[in-house]
Formats: sequence, C-alpha cells, structure tokens
Amino acid sequence: MLKLHAGTKPEDPNLRWEAYASWAHFSWLYLLSAVSALRSALFFKLGVEGWETWIMGAGILLACAAILRHWAHYELTGDQVMVRNGYTGREIQSIPLSDVGHVDIQQGIVADFFGIGTVLVHVRGSDRLLALRGVSDPEKIKIRIESTRRTIEVP
Repeated sequence: MLKLHAGTKPEDPNLRWEAYASWAHFSWLYLLSAVSALRSALFFKLGVEGWETWIMGAGILLACAAILRHWAHYELTGDQVMVRNGYTGREIQSIPLSDVGHVDIQQGIVADFFGIGTVLVHVRGSDRLLALRGVSDPEKIKIRIESTRRTIEVP
C-alpha cells in the first residue's frame, strides 16, 4: 500500500530516519512571544491602549515558530542524507552516503540543555557540508548516519 507523506510525495521504503527541527530550536521565539504577551497583560491591567497589538504580536511570533519548524525536513535514506522543503517536498540539498567524509555535532550550552544540536555532514575531499540544524538527540543521528554509511561500504 502506498501512503502519501505530508501530501507531497510517496513514502520511501528506503527511508531510515526523518525529522523536522525540534520545537526547542525556536525557544528564542517563544521567549519573545512570552515577553510580548506579558507586556500586553500589563497594558491591559493598567488600562493602557495598544495591548491588542502586543497580543497579536505574540500570536504572530508563535505562528512564525510553527512555520519555520516545518521549513526544512531532514531525511536519511539507504543511499543519501537530504534536506527537503517541508512544504513543497523539493530537495534543497543532498549528499550521497558514499561521499560522506565525517560527521560532526555542534552544540552550544543552551542547545545542550534542550538536548538539540546541529549535525554537520562533511563531504569527503571537499569543504562542502550539509547541516541538520536543531535536531533532537544529535548524537543518535550521527551514529545512525555513520552506521548507514558503513553498511553501503561493506561489499
């Protein structure tokens, strides 16, 4: 049976892993939204005009977080690592697993606290790389990419 994924493409039986950026990746937008909502509440309580604008701003920031989260869709198949547009399904960037040199993880203090990070997939013999930004449990994804790469290298 053929299922449609997000209404844009058929499900790939070769798919090993897929994800969007973690919600925690957009924590800065949540913080700004909370500040805007608190300011709106303060204006409302004090009877100051314009509180409606601040509450609309908070809603817009939350909508932006939802839109941005689905902008990039990350996939690992049996033969490549790929970033697709989450809305159109079009491929943005991909690297064949046979060309993968090494895989690194970048994590700051805040990202480490939230358990997210950026997985950097480097192309062998080149300075080109593919970044999987804001993914949950980046160490697990790194291991999965490396183990999938090893399975295609074994004859």
